[in-house]
Amino acid sequence: MAVAPVQMVRDRDYARSVALVLVAGVLWSIAGLVVRLMNDATEWQILFYRSSFLIITLITYLTARNRGRLILAFSAAGTNAVWAGLFLGLGFACWIFAMTHTTIANALFILASSPLLAALVAKLLLGEAIRRITLVCMTVSILGIALMVGEGMVIGTLAGNLMALGTSFAFALFTVTLRKGRAVDMTPAVCWAGIWAMLLAAMMLTITQRGFIISSHDLTLCGLLGFAQVGLGLILFTIGSRHIPAGELTLLSMTEVVLGPVWVWIGVGEVPTQLTIVGGLIVLGAISAQAAFGVRRRPPVGVV
Repeated sequence: MAVAPVQMVRDRDYARSVALVLVAGVLWSIAGLVVRLMNDATEWQILFYRSSFLIITLITYLTARNRGRLILAFSAAGTNAVWAGLFLGLGFACWIFAMTHTTIANALFILASSPLLAALVAKLLLGEAIRRITLVCMTVSILGIALMVGEGMVIGTLAGNLMALGTSFAFALFTVTLRKGRAVDMTPAVCWAGIWAMLLAAMMLTITQRGFIISSHDLTLCGLLGFAQVGLGLILFTIGSRHIPAGELTLLSMTEVVLGPVWVWIGVGEVPTQLTIVGGLIVLGAISAQAAFGVRRRPPVGVV
């Protein structure tokens, strides 16, 4: 008779976690629209202030979560967090330029390939075996990406598409580095990512002499990106991921990829091309197949 209450708790935790991850995906999906609504801020200015607000958000969260023992949290995460943050910080930079040099749909669909790229990077760096279904999905995904990147050569968005691909590789390296430190809380890695990205942006703004001054309108939007879109979205995703299998997480987080192009279509009238839609559907299909297979292979949540 004691099993039923335990199962009810697990079901409640699972339902709450699904809701949190879905909300995180919705928050992540607004990035393209927010960047499109900027007035005059350059990519490096956006990166600098977005990262600054992200750092403030995560330091506040980590301080509250660890009851003021912030240094201990960073110390426990160790050098893996520093390296993971470096990769993610480079991904942040590539992502801003991807969104400003290609369509949001292209950028998001190419970014969706990062779970499969992570499997490839894990094979090369950690010697992890790649399952047959992953190889098939990876091949199919590459076809979809090739369609979108090839289209970019024709319509002048090749640089943005390549930046989106660079973002995917950076996120893959971030993911693999996190695995090495999975025994501890690696949330400080994202704070390190903000620090690296902010320092890079500050250096480039100094070199290019573009300056740090932006309008209050653009600063508010950068704050929205740093606090809600990345910071709060990541916090909700981290909390929700505790009770959801990895395969399901991949599927649920696709709300970002699906909703992102919808927001810019509604907000600024940016309509994806036919090749983008076809290539994107191919990538999403490959990721969905990989995630669904991962769900079938895993035991139910809570079973060890």
